[in-house]
Amino acid sequence: MAVSVSKKAVGIGLTDAAALLFIFAVPALSHLSALPFYLMDPMRVAVLGALLVSRNWKNGLALAVALPLFSFAVSGHPVFPKCLLIAAELSVNVLLFVWLSRIFVRSASPSSFASSPENGSAAKAPGSAAVVGAAAFVSILLSKALYYGLKALVLSAGLMQMELISTALWVQLAVAALLSIGFAIWWKK
Repeated sequence: MAVSVSKKAVGIGLTDAAALLFIFAVPALSHLSALPFYLMDPMRVAVLGALLVSRNWKNGLALAVALPLFSFAVSGHPVFPKCLLIAAELSVNVLLFVWLSRIFVRSASPSSFASSPENGSAAKAPGSAAVVGAAAFVSILLSKALYYGLKALVLSAGLMQMELISTALWVQLAVAALLSIGFAIWWKK
């Protein structure tokens, strides 16, 4: 019996494979080059990049959970409690982005954003790049706030021993801004 696979499904599969390969390669690239790639928030780059390419929020949500677990399984890093925190943060990031982009784009042009939860995709709206970039930036900031709140609870419960903030906040803000600008540019194209 022949199996029919849509072009979209193949594209999503290739995007997911690229995201997994990227996360698998980041530690090796960091060691080989002595550049701290982890400062660039590689899991968020992979999840939001896959979301941007596939325009499929369900796939973005699946990757948000899968990438930290994959990283833990293949390298033991991050430690398991932090792995769960990152999965929660990235999941909230995806959901907030989808929700905010719908709100922001609709308020900018009520009929310009045809996105529905049923098909799991977001249609490109003309002129919506700036508001989509803003939705990306706000969703990153809010998901980071959730992450640090949850991390503080986990640290106070003694489940992990580490600093609350290990990457300087200005670096995180710069990465969030660059990701959001990249999102807006890609969306525009």
